[in-house]
Amino acid sequence: MRVQSLTLAVASAALLAPTAPPAAHPQPAVRRESAVSAADLLAGVSQCTPVSRGRYRRDNGAPANIPVCGTRDVVFWKADMDIDCDGRPGPRCNVRTDPYFAASTAYPQSDGRPLSAERLPFIVVPAPSRRWDYRDHGIGGGSVVAVVYRDRVQYAVVGDAGPQGIIGEASYATAKGLGIRADPHGGGAPSGVTYIVFKNTRVSPIEDHAAAVTEGERAAKRFATGSRTDAPPAGG
Repeated sequence: MRVQSLTLAVASAALLAPTAPPAAHPQPAVRRESAVSAADLLAGVSQCTPVSRGRYRRDNGAPANIPVCGTRDVVFWKADMDIDCDGRPGPRCNVRTDPYFAASTAYPQSDGRPLSAERLPFIVVPAPSRRWDYRDHGIGGGSVVAVVYRDRVQYAVVGDAGPQGIIGEASYATAKGLGIRADPHGGGAPSGVTYIVFKNTRVSPIEDHAAAVTEGERAAKRFATGSRTDAPPAGG
């Protein structure tokens, strides 16, 4: 914490003008406008128009009951969160910490190396299939995502692809940002996670998380405003 000290100039001014009221405490800098809230985003995805031809499972052996839904501007699904630690190895994501670790991701970063699940918030989309092909909806590596859990929003990118029949997975860093236990062996969230992918968005380089946040907030504001505009009037 920084403590602001009085300067000589301020002290001198106080001596020269003893009758002046004491200077007010310095005010904090004006904070940047808050991002769109979790509630605003969830309001825009409260109803599902399925765009997948079938439904997905949370895990192997679980019921296939999760559709991919769509609007004009986004696709979304509501599922659990499994922890993806694949990609560039680090102290938290490696063959010792993750029994299913793979040192690759479907989309590499700009230098050709795999993404770092420890450092980069990204999600995993199901590999293309007849059930659903994300590429048909203006989505690919680097597409911007808002991941919502409880009252938190984490902006991320599409960074990896998983099994064709399972949905609901995101990187270690995504889970950490949402306050979800990020341990790849037993962590994650069993339900309550909403993944909102903004169509026709792309961050380049894919590993630039600051750019993903900027673009995500911009897209989220457009989406939330459009959702409110399209909503029927109260009582109508």
